[in-house]
This record gives sequence, C-alpha cells and structure tokens, in this order.
Amino acid sequence: MKDQKQLSDPTEDDVIALSETGDWVPVGDLSERKALWKDRAGRMIDGKRQRISISIPERDLARLKAKALEEGMPYQTLINSILHKYVS
Repeated sequence: MKDQKQLSDPTEDDVIALSETGDWVPVGDLSERKALWKDRAGRMIDGKRQRISISIPERDLARLKAKALEEGMPYQTLINSILHKYVS
C-alpha cells in the first residue's frame, strides 16, 4: 500500500526532476492554456517593458518551471506575474 501512495503522490523532488529531464507531460490542451495565460499576462502589464537579469538558486528556478508547467505557461510569464502581484 505504501508504494501505491508514493506513486500517486510524488514528492516535490520527483516533480522537479521530471521538469528537468523533459519527462514532464502536461495534461490538457497546452496551446489553449498558453494562449489564455499569455493574454492574461499581457493585460496585467501596462506600459513599456524593461529587460533585467537576475541570479536565483537553481532549485528555485526548477520549482518555478515546474509550477509554470502545471499552469501551462512559460516560466518567465509566471515570474512576471508573481512580481507584478507583489508590487501591486
């Protein structure tokens, strides 16, 4: 029974590993979700854009990429959305 629990409830490290190896398989229509999030992100951000460069721990970036995959959006869009919500 314990093995079944582990298979149905992967650890965070397992999710991160899947996103890093390319074995992650999104569920649902990815192109629809991408279009939705692109539209929402575009409407959230008004005005001119400024390109920046930041350094973050690899583990945090892997987690951000995994979360973005869950939502069906590019990880940069997710980061932009998080930052926008924080400053608002």
